[in-house]
Amino acid sequence: MKKLFQKSGALTMAFLVLFSTMSFTVNQHYCGKMLMGQSVFSEAEACCSTMHSSDDNTADKDRCCSDKKVVVEGQDDLKTSFHNFDFQQQFVFTAFFYSYLNLFENLPEQVVPFKNYAPPILVYDIQILDETFLI
Repeated sequence: MKKLFQKSGALTMAFLVLFSTMSFTVNQHYCGKMLMGQSVFSEAEACCSTMHSSDDNTADKDRCCSDKKVVVEGQDDLKTSFHNFDFQQQFVFTAFFYSYLNLFENLPEQVVPFKNYAPPILVYDIQILDETFLI
């Protein structure tokens, strides 16, 4: 169960890093106030170029049609430097790190006295023989 949580947590963090660094562009084409085309990663299809085939109506085309581009920028800098912190933040960080390391420094080694001994072989099931059951 612990491995499952670790793997799912690692996968979630990987996707979080992937989607926070990804950038994309959404292009939208409007005719008047109506959305006619929308595209991600490429140019939106223009409907006014098919409606107005002659060049004398370019003024009409410019008045009715508009293109909108929405750019979502991803995060570029993922590594924060320790030198960007002010003195108080550096002090708190080093104090926490030092105290955390000292938590595990003086732990005594646990001695298991029965580690090299095998358990006794059970010949009979005593509870069934004596008919003593916990209810």
